Amino acid sequence: MQTHIDKHWQRQPIRQAMILAAGKGTRMRPLTLTTPKPLIKVGGRALIEWHILALRQAGITDIVINAAWLADKLQAGIGDGSRYGVNIRWSVEEKPLETAGGIAKALYENQLKPEPFLLINGDVWTRHPLDGLGKNAGLNHSQAVDDVAVLAHLLLVDNPKHNGAGDFIYHDGKVLMKPEHQKPEHQADHNSSEQAREQKTWTFAGISLLHPALFVDVPYDRPYPLAKVLKQAMMTRQVSAEIYDGIWVDVGTPERLAWVNDHLNNHLKQSGFKQSGFKQSNL
Repeated sequence: MQTHIDKHWQRQPIRQAMILAAGKGTRMRPLTLTTPKPLIKVGGRALIEWHILALRQAGITDIVINAAWLADKLQAGIGDGSRYGVNIRWSVEEKPLETAGGIAKALYENQLKPEPFLLINGDVWTRHPLDGLGKNAGLNHSQAVDDVAVLAHLLLVDNPKHNGAGDFIYHDGKVLMKPEHQKPEHQADHNSSEQAREQKTWTFAGISLLHPALFVDVPYDRPYPLAKVLKQAMMTRQVSAEIYDGIWVDVGTPERLAWVNDHLNNHLKQSGFKQSGFKQSNL
């Protein structure tokens, strides 16, 4: 059954968000053997707290967090959100359901309401102002593609060293799957600047606006990756994006964690996160 989708839903205020926080954080061991990865301290506060405060700053106070590994510790460390001025609901997974599976479970159990939501990976750190997501020119352009309703709007960043081949191609307002066996950009042979632009890949920042219609056919009781859902939507040109050239880090290893801590120690007090819209009182 077809569901009517407002083609301009991304322009409307987003009222809810989900933070993905169910992973084991195996690359961060031994830190994550006893501490859930989202509770690892970054700049003096838990990594997930940065997201909660950023969402509050963006006016989103209705938040769902999924949890699996050391779920009790994570819930105890964050609580119901009242200390942050938000409302947090927990979607606890007896076994990890991966990204799309966890989202489908939250929708099925009505933890997430059946309306668009902002999704953010619990293990990224960025200065991106979340209230600006979807308001850039890229979204307005891509909504008109083939007059098809967009189901996902992604934040893309330049490829970091650990993901040199990138995730997707973004060209002419569309997000496309990259060719299989895509070479890292520094190894690619480009015949022209135009060809280079068309073939350039970008990394998905783990931050997006999603419509619940994406998950109608996703099982809620077994693992299912978000990448598969997005690639299916890309085939019908229903994924838009915008590029972010500010600071973004996948805090997936102790080395990257150390980099973020060094960055904050060196610049946090001086900048006050003015670029990202954070208020000094949030720090």
